[in-house]
Amino acid sequence: MSNRRFLGAAVASMMMLAGMLTSAPAIARDYLQCVPFARAESGVEIQGNAKTWWAQAAGTYERGEEPRQGAVMAFAGTRGMPYGHVAVVKKVLSDREILIDHANWSPINGRRGQIERNVRVVDVSSNGDWSMVRVWYAPIGDLGLRANPVQGFIYANGDGRESAPQRRAFDEPNWAKNNWKPGNGLEIVVASLGG
Repeated sequence: MSNRRFLGAAVASMMMLAGMLTSAPAIARDYLQCVPFARAESGVEIQGNAKTWWAQAAGTYERGEEPRQGAVMAFAGTRGMPYGHVAVVKKVLSDREILIDHANWSPINGRRGQIERNVRVVDVSSNGDWSMVRVWYAPIGDLGLRANPVQGFIYANGDGRESAPQRRAFDEPNWAKNNWKPGNGLEIVVASLGG
């Protein structure tokens, strides 16, 4: 009888393990990560976690501290963001403010992996060198409360001037098509989610 119980427990454990292994990749595929989005939108052909892009770009792409249209903004990994983050500079508004396009930053309607375009980013570093930024965060309808460390900017065309022309490899979600812009009140975000 004890062999039978052991065999039953072993089979149940194997089935549970198999279920966990097959369901985990499905969860990861349910939403768009920042890396494939930034790669497709910028033309910077780097693989791996976002926190490794800065180091991988050395010797292949020009890198710097100055935001330029089309450049990839490489965020460092942190405890709250262990894999880092990458985004594409859409427009430079001033020496301390830019707009970016990125994916998988703000959960919108409880869903991760959303594409956000023309998102406001402010340099909050003490030296004005873009080493620390605050990024607009949809759930609060304002700049995020935490400052995020940035490694720098990766220039897609390799010479440090304006990077490759802006491209759109991904469509915006419905909420972004309903005249919603970063900085609008949360009531506009909520109203646009129904469409």
